[in-house]
Amino acid sequence: MTDNLDAVSDAALANQAHTGQALTVVTVTYSPGSHLERFLSSLTVATDRPLTVVIADNGSTDGAPEEAVERFPGTRLLRIGANLGYGTAVNRAVATVSAAQEFVLIANPDVVWGPGSIDELMSATGRWPGAGAWGPLIRDPDGAVYPSARHLPSLIRGGMHAVVGFAWKGNPWSKAYRQERTEPSERPVGWLSGSCLLVRRTAFESVGGFDERYFMYMEDVDLGDRFGRVGWLNVYVPNSEILHDKGHSTGREPARNLRAHHDSTYLYLSDRHGRWWQAPLRWAIRAALGVRAGAAVRRSRRMLARGRTPTRGRTLLKGRAPVKGRALNKGKR
Repeated sequence: MTDNLDAVSDAALANQAHTGQALTVVTVTYSPGSHLERFLSSLTVATDRPLTVVIADNGSTDGAPEEAVERFPGTRLLRIGANLGYGTAVNRAVATVSAAQEFVLIANPDVVWGPGSIDELMSATGRWPGAGAWGPLIRDPDGAVYPSARHLPSLIRGGMHAVVGFAWKGNPWSKAYRQERTEPSERPVGWLSGSCLLVRRTAFESVGGFDERYFMYMEDVDLGDRFGRVGWLNVYVPNSEILHDKGHSTGREPARNLRAHHDSTYLYLSDRHGRWWQAPLRWAIRAALGVRAGAAVRRSRRMLARGRTPTRGRTLLKGRAPVKGRALNKGKR
């Protein structure tokens, strides 16, 4: 069933939420291909609680969202109508979730869930009553830990990371910003990766959700900053583990995506240095990011011309294999 999200009644969702069991997972698609099937299949090992999945579709043409709704009970399709960006699609999907549900899980469709990963995130909500968001440990396709729990980007630390990070991987600003030398531990951080984020509804709504000016990239940094400004914590939960395949949107049209990343970086930094007398600083930021964007696009095109493409990982997470087509609404109602 598609649109208007009428596959499960609000009364049933409210009753499930009252028991502390029900959870809605929101994912945003744009022709996700086989990623979406792996995303939905692996949910069966992530938790035993009843789940509803809302697929907010930004205009897919591959038929994958429609096929998913047919194959996976408990999955519903919300057609956004056009590609309006990640944050906008998430906001619209979260708005359809019953107000009785205290938490919503937001994740990219190219995520593969680890055993017990959702239960670990939900368990952390009891340990951190002052938190507005929780995020798992994220592994790259090659098995390496992705630095998904970071400091907020200051002008120097974040700016230098954005400008030189692509060419000088070991620079001190990127290492400090990404907290690469910090051992994984459950702790508050500046912001968490939006590729998988459990949010408290009251916190999410108190800051107006994602800022819809961000079409792609940096919306998670901005959200983490705004959570902190009003007193909510962002908590890293490394006992929860997922794999992020990174192939849904960032692997396509690299030149466009690199430019979008730099546009979003400028928006974030300029918002936080917006006084009239900081105009020269904003001009300098824009110029530096423009140079960096041009260099990164040229580098990306050279790599593609040489046939160098990112490797793809699959089920690197330990535990039992996902079961294809298994119903998502498991457990007692």
